[in-house]
Amino acid sequence: MDLSTSTALVTGANRGFGRALAAELLARGATVYAGARNPDQVDLPGAKPIALDITDPASVTAAARATGDVTVLVNNAGSSTGADLLSADPDDIRLEMDTHFFGTLSVVRAFAPQIAAGGGGAILNVLSGLSWVSFPETGAYCAAKSAEWSLTNALRLQLADQHIRVAGLHVGYMDTDMVRDVAGAKSDPADIAKIAVDGIAAGAYEILADNAARQAQAALAGGVSALYPQLP
Repeated sequence: MDLSTSTALVTGANRGFGRALAAELLARGATVYAGARNPDQVDLPGAKPIALDITDPASVTAAARATGDVTVLVNNAGSSTGADLLSADPDDIRLEMDTHFFGTLSVVRAFAPQIAAGGGGAILNVLSGLSWVSFPETGAYCAAKSAEWSLTNALRLQLADQHIRVAGLHVGYMDTDMVRDVAGAKSDPADIAKIAVDGIAAGAYEILADNAARQAQAALAGGVSALYPQLP
């Protein structure tokens, strides 16, 4: 895919990984809409700020009407409430699903018609190694990312006839505000953005950006005992 002739929309582009993705697409010559709840927070030279709250259907509809020429959609906006499934506030659990599953779906439904009208293009859903393995302390996030993975697979099949390639990016921890309290190794968002955009350009369906994602995928074949060796 020739990104230099593409028009991209990146959700959650005002900071962190979304900003890195928007910057990488701009570096490849793409026209970039930077979606954010508060577009005044977008400080990326060359990007076109646009108001977009993926959990608000009216905001999603307005953003789609304000563009019209998008050929690459990057669903990056996310939430991380730290909610577990048994004791957390149910509203926090719903927020994870409203963001990662229903929010992503809402944006795809709004923008897929204009991608198809332009002759096709690509959708990248930013997933996680936690799409495949769950930690109890963040069970709501993991469940939502698993749902988004399933959504990605279904849309990949459904949109293929419209010449829209739907890719999923699986990655472990990146050095962003979302995981600032997590100890351990974290990837540079700019490095992962290059891998992600390379995958879009190559027409990849699945992009495994780091060892954490590759290890999580490999563990799937081993079943429950490989995913959760701590179980008796």
